[in-house]
Amino acid sequence: MCLPALHLLAAHGPLQLAGKGWARSLFSAYDWPVIPLGGFWTGWRALHAAAPAPALLFTNSLGSALQVRLAGLAASGYATEARAALLARALPLPAAWAGTLHTVEYYLALAAAHLGVQAEVPARLSLRLPAQALERAHATRVAAGAGAHYVVLCPAAVGRHRGQVKAWSGFGALARDLKARGHTVLACPGPGETAAVRAATPAAIVLPEMDVAIFAALLQGSRLVVANDSGAGHVAAAVDAPLVSVFGVTDPTKTRPWGPRARLVGSAQGWPSYDAVLSEVLAALA
Repeated sequence: MCLPALHLLAAHGPLQLAGKGWARSLFSAYDWPVIPLGGFWTGWRALHAAAPAPALLFTNSLGSALQVRLAGLAASGYATEARAALLARALPLPAAWAGTLHTVEYYLALAAAHLGVQAEVPARLSLRLPAQALERAHATRVAAGAGAHYVVLCPAAVGRHRGQVKAWSGFGALARDLKARGHTVLACPGPGETAAVRAATPAAIVLPEMDVAIFAALLQGSRLVVANDSGAGHVAAAVDAPLVSVFGVTDPTKTRPWGPRARLVGSAQGWPSYDAVLSEVLAALA
C-alpha cells in the first residue's frame, strides 16, 4: 500500500528502502537498493552502516522512530505514538484519517508532505515484476500440472485482530466446489505455511513455497484470486489481478485491497455466508 508513495519519492530523486527481508524480492524490478532489517538491534546496525540520508518512516511505531534516531538518521514521519521528539520533522496526521481515508492515501499524503508537493492518488497500484519472476511462476505452475487458466486461493492470514482469527473457514469447500465446476484450483503457501494451507484446501493443487516476486507473478496470471484480508490480497491488488477479498473481523474502509478489480464480501461485523462468497466468486469468474 506504500507503492504510490514510493513511486512519488523515486520521481524526485534516488530512493533506498529499509524493511523486511522480503522487500528485496518484492521490489526486485526496481532500481531501489533494500536494506533488510531484522530485530531492533540488527536493524539499527544495518541502518547505522548505511550512507547518511534523510529518512521517511512509513511505520507508525515509537520503536521504529527510536531505531532510526539511534542510527543517526534524520527522519520525517507522522507524529503517532508520542514519537514527535524522536523525529527531525513530525508531520500531523491528515484530518481525513479520522474518517474514511484509505491507507494508500495516508501513505501517499505522507510522501507528498515530505517532498512539499501535491500528489494524485492512482486508481491502481501497478507493481512491476521482473521477467525472471514471471518465468519461474510459469515453470512452477507447469511442473505442478496446472494449465494457463487457474484460480488461486489464499487461505492463510498471519496474526489476529483484537483476538480474532483473520482467516475465513470456507476455503476448503470453495476449492471443492470450484474443482467440481471444472476449474483448476491452486494454493501457494507462504514461508512455513505448507501444512496449514494443505489442511485448509485439500482439493487444491498446493504449490511449493516461493519468494514473494514469484508469488506475485503467479497471482498476476490467474483468472481470479480469493484471499482473506491479508498480504496475499494486497499483492494480488498490486499486480491488478482480479480478486475477491473476504472480510470478517477487520474494517475494509482503510485496509481493503486497492484497485478497480477487487471485489469485497463481508465486513468487520462478521464473516459472510459461504453462499455469499461462492456467488461473488462465480460472478467474478463469469
